[in-house]
Amino acid sequence: MAGGTTARRGTPFSDRSGPAAREGTGAPKPPKPPKAPRGSKAPKPPKSAQRPGPGGPGVRLRRGPLLALVAAAVVLLAAGGTWVLYGSSWLRVEKVAATGMDVLTAEQVLGAAAVPVGAPLVSVDTEEIEGRVRGRLPRVDSVDVVRAWPHGIGLKVTERKPVLLIEKDAKFVEVDASGVRFDTVPKAPAGVPVLELNAGRSPSARRFDEERLLHEAVLVAGALPESIAKQTVQVKVGSYDSVVLQLTGGRSVTWGSGEQSDAKGRALNALLKAAPKAAHFDVSVPTAPAAAGS
Repeated sequence: MAGGTTARRGTPFSDRSGPAAREGTGAPKPPKPPKAPRGSKAPKPPKSAQRPGPGGPGVRLRRGPLLALVAAAVVLLAAGGTWVLYGSSWLRVEKVAATGMDVLTAEQVLGAAAVPVGAPLVSVDTEEIEGRVRGRLPRVDSVDVVRAWPHGIGLKVTERKPVLLIEKDAKFVEVDASGVRFDTVPKAPAGVPVLELNAGRSPSARRFDEERLLHEAVLVAGALPESIAKQTVQVKVGSYDSVVLQLTGGRSVTWGSGEQSDAKGRALNALLKAAPKAAHFDVSVPTAPAAAGS
């Protein structure tokens, strides 16, 4: 009895290597990871760690040669473009044309412009050409110089228009609406009135000199409607406020001063239509024009 009992009691000692026995040895348990507080999210690893690119750092090493090739291509293109514009014979000045003239000839304008034929079109200084034309030809009011690719230069000219003539030494000095005396011609152009200045005895002669009176005459002539300007033979100036127009057919117009010239021009135009047979018109007060005689 005693032996059997001893054998059964020894059985538990043979199982001490199992889990129950290890728990009873007092060995420390591994620490549990701390829990994240509620409402917070665990930090995400960087994108480079999440998705490593194929080849890793080797990809970056290949960008150097690629950038060098791109830079070389850009340099070659720039050099080629520069050569085409400046060095080749493809884009050079071969033809120069001038338009817009009424009195001047194309030969006069082209001679004054002196465009360098054969030069690269891109190198032509358009402002310099404009300055030469205006400086050498006072009749030119403005000129627009444009490049006509691939081989041309175009000059669009606007000439000054005379509104008044000053007779001098049997010739006529042309004056435009700005008061610029731009040319002297041997014969008076048709439809442009001649200035007659008789201000020597005027009491206002000391205050208003000849240049000021000329300015008034130009102001009056420039304000005339085209239909009236063609009928005006003379602009007579006796003083600052005594301007008289002499029309064809022996008709005359008392204009007064150069003030309100635009309104006076409209009033005279209406009078000529309302009283075509009148011999004298007065528009010195444009709000109360008058016509008389027949």
